[in-house]
Amino acid sequence: MALADHELIGSKDRRASKAEVRARIREVSVGRRVAIIGGGLGGLATALRLAHRGWNVTVFERHSRVGGKMNLLEAEGFRFDTGPSLITMPHVLEELFAAVDESLPRYLDLMPVEPLCRYTFADGSVLTMSRRLPGWLPQIRAMEGSDAAGFLQFLAMGARVLELSQKTFFQRSPWERPRFSDVPALIKVAYRRDAFATLRPYARVVARLCRDPRTRQLLNRYATYVGSNPWQMPAMFSVIPAMETLYGGVHIRGGLYRLVETLVALCAKRGVQIRTNAHIERIAVSNHRVQGVQLSSGEELPADVVVMNGDCARLPALLGHGNKPEAPSDRSLSGLVLLFGLRRKLDGYCHHQVFFSADYEREFRELFEERRFPTEPTVYVCIPTRTDPSMAPDDCEAVFVMANAPASDADDWDGSLLNEAKRRILHRLRDTGLPELLSQASIQAAITPCMLMSAFDMPGGAIYGAASHGTFRAFLRPPNKHRHVRGLYCVGGSTHPGGGTPTVLLSARIVCRLIEQHEKR
Repeated sequence: MALADHELIGSKDRRASKAEVRARIREVSVGRRVAIIGGGLGGLATALRLAHRGWNVTVFERHSRVGGKMNLLEAEGFRFDTGPSLITMPHVLEELFAAVDESLPRYLDLMPVEPLCRYTFADGSVLTMSRRLPGWLPQIRAMEGSDAAGFLQFLAMGARVLELSQKTFFQRSPWERPRFSDVPALIKVAYRRDAFATLRPYARVVARLCRDPRTRQLLNRYATYVGSNPWQMPAMFSVIPAMETLYGGVHIRGGLYRLVETLVALCAKRGVQIRTNAHIERIAVSNHRVQGVQLSSGEELPADVVVMNGDCARLPALLGHGNKPEAPSDRSLSGLVLLFGLRRKLDGYCHHQVFFSADYEREFRELFEERRFPTEPTVYVCIPTRTDPSMAPDDCEAVFVMANAPASDADDWDGSLLNEAKRRILHRLRDTGLPELLSQASIQAAITPCMLMSAFDMPGGAIYGAASHGTFRAFLRPPNKHRHVRGLYCVGGSTHPGGGTPTVLLSARIVCRLIEQHEKR
């Protein structure tokens, strides 16, 4: 079973069958009302788990389409994922389906992406990352300074962090009381030689282990997976390249939005009510206990439990405390996305490609300190039709292009700034021949940080909430259970354990366990 069901019914009943456990859980939950604010991935996964356990669940989505940042644009037969473009740790997805007595392969076709990614550096050299480490490690060995040993040492450190995280961090929030069973794992890590290295700045540890600037750039890029600066976040995030190396990456046939569509169907099957175009304006609280929610239309709906599936920075305003301004430097990265529907096939390209800038440290300095779009941006290009032709008409390609941008409240993405940013992106791709081909695309669209801020109510368009800078922020993200208001919980990328598809799904699992633990009748 996915959740620690036996812990919910006491030690004397630990040998109870799964059916008996679920029956007892339903006894205390049936008829109780849960309001979930936001129909993103975390909110839908939470709704599905709770409805399966007998809760009466309503999801409120302010837009006409659910999915949050994992969303979709369809036009002229093209299907574009506008958010995440790769799934790592697919076993987390499998666990979600198993927890609600469903079989993942019955609904979704997970397609391995091979090669996983192709990296092109400013000097023209190329590294192609296979799904399997032996397939591309020789390329690391060929780099200047023989960086293979340091590279593997960094991945090994991340694998040890991953092992610990799977037993602790991915199971519960650090705000919760640690369990006695966690102690052996914590002691084991504490006595390792590299234990303190995980608390040092990520980029410094990389620089100590690897000499070739390309190897450093490759590893430092993983900081962008959580929208952070590798010179400011701790090296415990070595867990990210370790996860990708160990588990590879998969694509969902038809696009990642198929996952959202499937969760919606499974929620409907269990009686979840999903209300779109429903903007929650206030969470009603009395005596430090949630009472329900109020919509912008004035409609009030009672609820025993409220789950916030949005940016946690917006929670004070929903509670009537006013917005607490967050320093822009504390925010994670935003992004500029360009979408192209190309009426021809592209030869020589793979599913995922990264084109690095010449000076990565300057790029991050411009993003986080100067708060401006980089002079020379690193550009990510995703062409999902290289793996899954169903995402475009026959003999066509769907092309997703993205560059990191600072999260800013200023509505400064007017025509001139957007055009200049596009020019810089295409200039970085000039040696690939893509700019000329993309200029012929029949579909061209852009998603700016301002659009993200407006669409998903994210301060400055920060994709991952607060940046994971410093040990405190990295470990202690906003808790899944509100510390002052009973019955109020948080799920999604801005809360524990962080951003990214697998961790958002893990946050849903943590929240459901907390609800069943604390919200007994």
